[in-house]
Amino acid sequence: MSLAVTAALGAGCGQGGRATPGTAGVRDPYFPRLGNGGYDVTHYDLTLSWHPDARKKQLTGVAAITARATRDLTAFHLDLKGLDIADVTVRDRTAQVNRAGDEVVIRPRDELSKGATFRTVVRYSGTPQTITDPDGSREGWLNTADGALALGEPTGSMAWFPGNHHPSDKATYDLAVTVPDGLEAVSNGEPAGRRTRGGRTTFRWHTGEPMASYVATLAIGKYDVRTGRTKSGLPVITAVDPVANEAGARRDDGGKETKAGSADRELAKIPRIVEWATSRFGPYPFSSTGAVVDRRGDAGYALETQNRPVFPGTPETGLLVHELAHQWYGDSVTPKSWRDMWLNEGFATYAEWLWEEDHDGDSAQRTFDALYRGDYFDRPAENEAIWAFPPAKPPAARNISDPPVYERGAMVLHKVREAVGDKAFFRLLKGWARLHRHGNADTADFIAYAHETTGKNLDAVWGTWLYGDGKPSHP
Repeated sequence: MSLAVTAALGAGCGQGGRATPGTAGVRDPYFPRLGNGGYDVTHYDLTLSWHPDARKKQLTGVAAITARATRDLTAFHLDLKGLDIADVTVRDRTAQVNRAGDEVVIRPRDELSKGATFRTVVRYSGTPQTITDPDGSREGWLNTADGALALGEPTGSMAWFPGNHHPSDKATYDLAVTVPDGLEAVSNGEPAGRRTRGGRTTFRWHTGEPMASYVATLAIGKYDVRTGRTKSGLPVITAVDPVANEAGARRDDGGKETKAGSADRELAKIPRIVEWATSRFGPYPFSSTGAVVDRRGDAGYALETQNRPVFPGTPETGLLVHELAHQWYGDSVTPKSWRDMWLNEGFATYAEWLWEEDHDGDSAQRTFDALYRGDYFDRPAENEAIWAFPPAKPPAARNISDPPVYERGAMVLHKVREAVGDKAFFRLLKGWARLHRHGNADTADFIAYAHETTGKNLDAVWGTWLYGDGKPSHP
């Protein structure tokens, strides 16, 4: 993907008379209307103002979206949920706008030619919505005890800014958000300045590496923000709600309850975890790392938001490892569709196993064996749940974050390791992250890469563990 954010728009349409409207949705198997066809976003420049005391218009925004047309276009779509649009311009000229549910249909005055870069500016406002996912979890714009938290997996980002909200379209970001004095506003990337005027403060953040919108975040509230560095010099930026500093967190895969503890003490492990992960997975893919810790009730799960994952309360070490591993697998190497979630969660879960193995805990083999025997989790139902469906074939949208995607996805990787040996396996992990750095990939890509790099026939692994129904007859 090109990272250019400005370019001249070509005059006219090169195919003369063949321009068509862009499509609504990119035919994702679980969210068919999510995302849009006909263009590729390269940059989002978001200017937001949040008014917590306003009854109706709590959020006002201007989204300047730079994109490249991938075919000749007479119109194109953006995803936006609930918020009211005041006006839209394309190439600085007012465009026609129609709404159809979460779809915003924009018809510019002039057709857009394939390969041309164009800038769309959307002015909008309203009360951002909280979205309930098919699995019952809450995302989008979450009102918290002292502010708000924006989380986007899988569809929530369209609750606070318009865009092409599918993992296959990644872009760079600039964000400026104005909030009442006394509150912090924390986002992805690195801080790019702040300014206070008239009782309100504007915080600016810049994300220079491509990011899928579902891992974009905005946390507004009372936070203790701290900065540091890893041994290699990577900036570490953390934001902790003081009330949450002694609260617990739950694993994002619905696993065991964690113990209470100091968030600051746990987050101090981030540099060591990132250095370890770099040794296992290759160079860290982004320009900073860190975390956001909010209160337990503000969100029911942790999420691998790019640069700094979000945690509901103090995370345990395993959860930190999991979400930081996602920076390689999920955030940098992003799935082409939501069907490929096991490439995110199976890899991050296996990272937990490797951390334990490398730090005097259970070996990955012992963890695999416990899952296969059915005594890994305390409750029998949880042990049975991992065999509900193959990790590469979730039956419906509500299942893309179910246990087979996590635990059985990790078991797939362990079977690959068993088949090819440690040297080839760890070379595979690093090579996969390097090959698709800042890009997108799917299961077919991984299967092809594994065969190519190891020279092994792994069809038995894929057929039994990745795509096979039920519990395999032999571990």
